[in-house]
Amino acid sequence: MKYYAVIDTNVLVSALIKSREDSAPVRTILKIFEGTIIPVYSKDIVAEYTEVLARKKFADKFSSHAKKQLIQAIIDNGIELSGIQTDEQPSDPKDIVFYEVTMDSRQTKDTFLITGNIRDFPVRPFIVTPTEMLHIIEENRK
Repeated sequence: MKYYAVIDTNVLVSALIKSREDSAPVRTILKIFEGTIIPVYSKDIVAEYTEVLARKKFADKFSSHAKKQLIQAIIDNGIELSGIQTDEQPSDPKDIVFYEVTMDSRQTKDTFLITGNIRDFPVRPFIVTPTEMLHIIEENRK
């Protein structure tokens, strides 16, 4: 089974910083490479990924090659959408693009928004943490 998901930048940062392959962010990102999770993104989301992952504070945390490889995997394996305006707003205005792309994708697909900052978004069953996403995937395998 395939799962569509918009992935918040904090999940990418966590996955790149973690050295344990059994961490939920790393396992979630590996699902992209396996083809289980189909990333949904916009140009603005890719721009944020690129900007955040290039920050100096991450320079010694992960390689430039790893950052580029991850962003390219999202683009190569994902679906690009523009997003739609919604009446609901995340508490952090910078997160609106993730929510709007999720809502755009949900018009035609059962799409999740995976984030480590669940409190920044409206309470919705499709807004999940990496751990919750992995549980959803495991439950549907049974």
